[in-house]
Amino acid sequence: MDPVDRLTGVGSRVAAQLSRLSINTIGDLLWHLPIRYENRGQIQPLGPHLIGQSALIRVTIDEARALRHGKARLVAQGHDDTGEITLWQFGRFGPTLAAGQQYLLYGEVRTNAHGGLEMAQPELMQSAQHDAILAVYPTTEGLSQIKLRACIDQALGIALHDLEELIPAHIRRSEGWPGILAALQRVHAPRLSEGIPLRNDPAFVRLIVEELLAHMLALRLKHHEFVQNRAPSLSPGGRLYRNLLDSLSFEPTRAQARVLQEIHDDLARPAPMLRLVQGDVGSGKTLVAAGAALTAIEQGYQAALMAPTALLAEQHHRNFSQWLAPLGVSVHLLSGQQSAAERRANLAALADGSAKMVIGTHALFQEQVRFDRLALVIVDEQHRFGVHQRLALSDKGARPDGESLRPHQLVMTATPIPRTLAMSAYADLDLSIIDELPPGRSPITTALIRADRRDELIERISSVCNSGRQAYWVCPLIEDSERIEAQAAESTTAALRESLPHLRIGLVHGRMNSAEKNREMARFKAHEYDLLVATTVIEVGVDVPNASLMIIENADRMGLAQLHQLRGRVGRGATASFCILLFDEPISDKARTRLSLMRETQDGFRLAEADLAQRGPGEILGTRQTGLARLRVADLIQDAHWLAHARDLADALIAENDPNTSALIRRWVGSAQQYGQV
Repeated sequence: MDPVDRLTGVGSRVAAQLSRLSINTIGDLLWHLPIRYENRGQIQPLGPHLIGQSALIRVTIDEARALRHGKARLVAQGHDDTGEITLWQFGRFGPTLAAGQQYLLYGEVRTNAHGGLEMAQPELMQSAQHDAILAVYPTTEGLSQIKLRACIDQALGIALHDLEELIPAHIRRSEGWPGILAALQRVHAPRLSEGIPLRNDPAFVRLIVEELLAHMLALRLKHHEFVQNRAPSLSPGGRLYRNLLDSLSFEPTRAQARVLQEIHDDLARPAPMLRLVQGDVGSGKTLVAAGAALTAIEQGYQAALMAPTALLAEQHHRNFSQWLAPLGVSVHLLSGQQSAAERRANLAALADGSAKMVIGTHALFQEQVRFDRLALVIVDEQHRFGVHQRLALSDKGARPDGESLRPHQLVMTATPIPRTLAMSAYADLDLSIIDELPPGRSPITTALIRADRRDELIERISSVCNSGRQAYWVCPLIEDSERIEAQAAESTTAALRESLPHLRIGLVHGRMNSAEKNREMARFKAHEYDLLVATTVIEVGVDVPNASLMIIENADRMGLAQLHQLRGRVGRGATASFCILLFDEPISDKARTRLSLMRETQDGFRLAEADLAQRGPGEILGTRQTGLARLRVADLIQDAHWLAHARDLADALIAENDPNTSALIRRWVGSAQQYGQV
């Protein structure tokens, strides 16, 4: 649709104000929905049902008196046939209420200290406004509700001629939905006779589900297009995986076995797998990844695992080498930290097929990397990679007899994502959840301690380390400043070395190069250090079973997901472990709630749901994925129950080859459709 400055009364100033609300076109005005309504057309009887609402009341004043002290200038007592109310007048504006007179007043009804009804600064009405339910919109400084309503009214008039109906008639009939224009009129300009539209009103539901449907279509179409490609059909042999399990002397959990079976079912098909595996900290995703990789390797293909950091890539390389080398499988590492000679040798091994398993960072999807027969791509901590990075790696598939095949894709995350968020942001992926921890994991006791009790913690660290265990001290999170964060870690290390001269204390921070970080982490794992001071670089993938104590400074500044990831660095052995969350007073209510939840539960999925409720989807998914979370009408928390239905409708429209799918995506998703490309 046309830009907003084509509307009457919208010049450059108003257009700039609308732009602050992400309203740039006339069409954008249609999807800028009210946050509440004011019913000025129906006189309400007084009673507790009005508390918290704005209402039109007709009252007779029993007593009114001027006030000389305090903020109010007048207080009055009024009544109608059903109750009483106290009325407060502030400043020079508004009606002067007189005893014995009857008034029609509009305002918000609240309770006073004595449990009675009160209304502050009531607005005097001359009469009930016929058919007057007024929409109240989110706005910005300088843009009045009257101006915003006038703009939206004009947009509705233009929509009469320009707005297309994109939902098929048979779906609208079966769902009981109104047409698009009727739905918008109901939401923006409800009639008094029909009442205020609630969120379960068919008009609201139609707009909510249509928006979710458009997002699902953007993702499901990409999934549909992707699975039209051919991929190697990998029947699960199982010999190598069984040999691996025999060497490890333990069986996978039921959850690991279930998820691996889901992966094997996908790998056996000639269409590329697109599967997301979620597993809480310590649930054993790495073993599942190894089982999938061995299925490809056993049949003569290659597998690649991509990790977000060199530190994690090198840890995966150590673990996979330890597991797979005894099986005769060569595991190679490709990262930006290698020498030119090492890199050339690894590139040659990938190209000639002698490297069956490769682990690396973003270096894996660079153009000069060539595979002989790549059949499986595993992406660890997938939310840290951009979509196009994953695409680049999937273009390097196996080419037997000159025919290009897409590799299967397995993406994994140890960051629990609420199911509703996973369904919306990753609707292009099939979802598996490892919801069971292996036996032998020790419980972690979490405690909240004020930062002024640091001396007690020094004694605690000394006791733990003297008993042969190890500890982490995580330094304050300092946003967007790795340099200052490193300085804080260095000063903390110096202070701890002074307080604990008998302990061996190491340091890891983000300003170190990869080789330095790996060396220090290796020394900690080998118990050359008793205590490791670190920034949040240790959040993912660090595995030291002997570490049984973690102290996190300024824990109140961190989100639940990050705290949960950090806490997961302890409790990896058989000894009871502890996580101490340090905070400074004063602390916000939200931060206190977060820390209390950490103390109450170790369930990453419960914490993720709480994180979603507190911070919203955009912050949790991160900048690379927020396009899918930027919803205008639907709300992923309130409207989560519609997600599965929207996905089913999307698949139905794709199956019907509906001609309006592209227009639906353009209407609601626009340029954010790029986020659906996997």
